[in-house]
Amino acid sequence: MTTIDWALLAVYMLALIAMSVFLGKGQENAEDYYVGGRNLPWWAVGLSTMATQCSVVSFISIPAFVALKEGGGLLWLQYEMSVPLAMVFIMVVLIPFFRKLELVSVYEYLEMRFDKRVRLLLSGVFLFARGLGTGVGVYTTALVLQVCTGVDLWIIILFVGVITVIYDSIGGMAAVVWSDVVQLVVLFAGIFICIAYALDIAGGWDAAWAALAAERKVGISTGTGFFDGAKAPFIGYLIGGFFLYVAYYGTDQSQTQRELSAPTLDDTKKSLMMNGFGRAPLTALYLVLGIAVGAAYLQLPELQKLVDGKFDNLVPYFVVHHLPTGIRAILISAMLAAGMSSLDSSLNSLSASTMQDFILTRRKFTDEEQLKLSKTVTVIWGVVITVFAFFVGNIADTVLEAVNKIGSAFNGPILATFVWGVLTKRVNTLGVFVGVALGVIGNLVMWLGDVDIHFMWWNMIGFLTASFGMFAMSGVGQNAEDRMQHLDDVTLNAADIRENERGWMVPYSALIAFSGLIIATAFVIGVRS
Repeated sequence: MTTIDWALLAVYMLALIAMSVFLGKGQENAEDYYVGGRNLPWWAVGLSTMATQCSVVSFISIPAFVALKEGGGLLWLQYEMSVPLAMVFIMVVLIPFFRKLELVSVYEYLEMRFDKRVRLLLSGVFLFARGLGTGVGVYTTALVLQVCTGVDLWIIILFVGVITVIYDSIGGMAAVVWSDVVQLVVLFAGIFICIAYALDIAGGWDAAWAALAAERKVGISTGTGFFDGAKAPFIGYLIGGFFLYVAYYGTDQSQTQRELSAPTLDDTKKSLMMNGFGRAPLTALYLVLGIAVGAAYLQLPELQKLVDGKFDNLVPYFVVHHLPTGIRAILISAMLAAGMSSLDSSLNSLSASTMQDFILTRRKFTDEEQLKLSKTVTVIWGVVITVFAFFVGNIADTVLEAVNKIGSAFNGPILATFVWGVLTKRVNTLGVFVGVALGVIGNLVMWLGDVDIHFMWWNMIGFLTASFGMFAMSGVGQNAEDRMQHLDDVTLNAADIRENERGWMVPYSALIAFSGLIIATAFVIGVRS
């Protein structure tokens, strides 16, 4: 890192803070802070959601998976097969309710549908899981930047945490969304630059493709993921991935809060459509990056020596040692942007759930008091996550595995609560408590017991286990029929679907067709037995 590189990084950080100060000037209450006054452009919301998916974990681990990791290659494309299908389900079943009820915390719906205890349970699960996952993200970002800069890990953790807390606490959701838009642009620039330099070293695209091992030039793995040791099973990614993405985009506060900040239901649907069509091309860029940098790796003995089996260091070492001054700063900024775009949305959503579900339900505050307290809670969560990041290194063999397993352990039971709350009047509070407990415990047993079931299946297994507990126990105690009139306002019926989805059938059909296109592309690339 040269003085020019450091100067460019400093300018980037100061620009983010200045933007958040500007965006925070018009805030008058907690709704302005947490959902941007419900007036943020749908395309900015959509790009912000995509930026959150472009974590530094993806930036370093997907190319390493493609180029070097055991069992890796273009199989990563399987992660994208279910995304468009999940978007259709979310837009039909979940988002209309959240928009109609003008929620800030998505868990407010659970109190309307069940009672306060269910709201606090699921919000508490979110706070734990998201806080844990965000700590992993901060740690990962710091690891990458340590490789790039040579600065001590603890200094980088503090730097990332402090900068993100400053602009997030000042600007709120508006700062999150607009900074994510900027960061996505920086990230795209970084990816294209890195690909260009790597291909130049490799001798062009044809040479890079030829250098990729034959066993990595496949897009589909025929394994099931059930007791066969499959690392990337097609069926597991297709079915388990559907449950994963419905849970993540449809019930996770860090995503739904952003979706609630667009002006109308149609605007929210447009932002989700953007993600349904946009994620696969973005992932394809990561795959190309892996092919290009992997080919350059084979041409550079000094890079091979530096990586020395630590495959997640492939991209960072390539950036530091084989890109020129100034360009290097853009790539490091891209990595930093990827890390902070995940952290800022998590901080804001953790703060929103804490305020809306645990603090404001106990006492009333004026608008001014709410705004000040909201920013304070954001800072507190930033401190907690930053401190936790110091102790997160041994959660899993790789940080990517850790992030995925944390989510997969909780996604299914949370999704079951929302889905059956919306679709049926039968499930009641007792059923939810029993079902969530069974689902989470079952997934944790599989994780801690090292059961040979791929973690993508945990999303479906957790959903089905929780669903069984919910329906089995909902016949015990107070029956949901006692609140039937109230439930008419918070459960779905055919008339709701006809009203909400009028005019959206063609876009939904296009998303379903796009999912089929992704699957077909993966099969055309090749099949691994």
